[in-house]
Amino acid sequence: MSQALRYGSAFLAVLALANCAGSDVPDNLEPVATGDGYQAQYRTPDVTRKDAQFLRSAEINASKCRPLRGGTGGKGSGLAATALRGERLSRNDLVNIRVSDDDTFSGDYVVSRDGTLKLPFLSPIRAQGRRTSDIESDISAQLTAGDYFAEAPRISVRVADFASVTVGVSGAVFEPHSVEIGGVRGNEIDNRRQGALGASSEGRNLSAALRSAGGVRPDADISAIEVRRNGTRYVIDMRGVFEGQNASDIMLLTGDEITVPSRGCFQDNLMRPSPISPAGISLFMSNLTQPASGNATSAIGRDVREVPYGTRYLQAVTDLNCVGGARATSADRSAVLFSRNPVTKVSVVIERDIEDLLRRADRDDYDPYLLPGDSLACYDSTVTNLGEIIGVVGLAGLSL
Repeated sequence: MSQALRYGSAFLAVLALANCAGSDVPDNLEPVATGDGYQAQYRTPDVTRKDAQFLRSAEINASKCRPLRGGTGGKGSGLAATALRGERLSRNDLVNIRVSDDDTFSGDYVVSRDGTLKLPFLSPIRAQGRRTSDIESDISAQLTAGDYFAEAPRISVRVADFASVTVGVSGAVFEPHSVEIGGVRGNEIDNRRQGALGASSEGRNLSAALRSAGGVRPDADISAIEVRRNGTRYVIDMRGVFEGQNASDIMLLTGDEITVPSRGCFQDNLMRPSPISPAGISLFMSNLTQPASGNATSAIGRDVREVPYGTRYLQAVTDLNCVGGARATSADRSAVLFSRNPVTKVSVVIERDIEDLLRRADRDDYDPYLLPGDSLACYDSTVTNLGEIIGVVGLAGLSL
């Protein structure tokens, strides 16, 4: 083959590869182009930069919201908070019982699997879901009825250690499943706590269960979180956790069932850290080849990277080392976001020209919030891609 023919073939190869470098816009089953995807921020910018004067994503998202259910249906939030308030016993709790001037009935007891306390010579005393004061009254009644005491003795019932509880969490949370919260698990014990009188735990609260189930989703109706206990449905309003107020954060018992309803819309105001939000986001990332030769040298973990809840696309691509560099050769980069609608489970792929998005005044309107399990891939600039193509063609020319 002649030299001219070799170079001619190489030139055609460069043109062909250059044409292949530009990829099509990703197709989606989700109606993201019209702003009807899970979040309106997914839609592609449809106005020029000079016409970018308004932010509409939050308004588009809110337009699809069903009304807040508040305390409607079941027992209202105020009544529910009152009815479920305080420390209540659950299976496997360690309880210290003392009866005045008596060694027979005094001692440490564990609430049995059937939810009762079994004192010697007495009928089982129902403990599941009840206060210690209720237990004191029942013990006193049995002791006097059985002629163990002529007069009602002084009785003290105190929780020595709270056990973990298992509750079911479903609905608008990221990881609906049965969770174990609070207490000490397995064969571990806290001797100092168990040796002391009294016990306290925030680990059995409603907020702990929601967080253990991955946190509430952005479409959650947190004004009407349902708690079912012993066949009764209670409605709890948890909006206070996002408003700096004391929320109705009740203590849960083994067997409770929690359901978080959905409003059917993406709520921007829920995309921030709170006691019931995801602890953070584990992002799957793939970096560009230039200027870094791989993820490791770009300070990106082998598989995932942790970012705070509420992080947006532009923040993540910066964390990905996909922004900056030599303006002439590295600025024209793009990045692809892979996400999944947590309601429909349908995937969505969003591609953005990073430099164009950075320079838009309405960038927030097209800057998606990241969700747990999302992936980001960064692509090199056109100049870098062309340089790679020329390098490949040069190698091919040498082999001819």
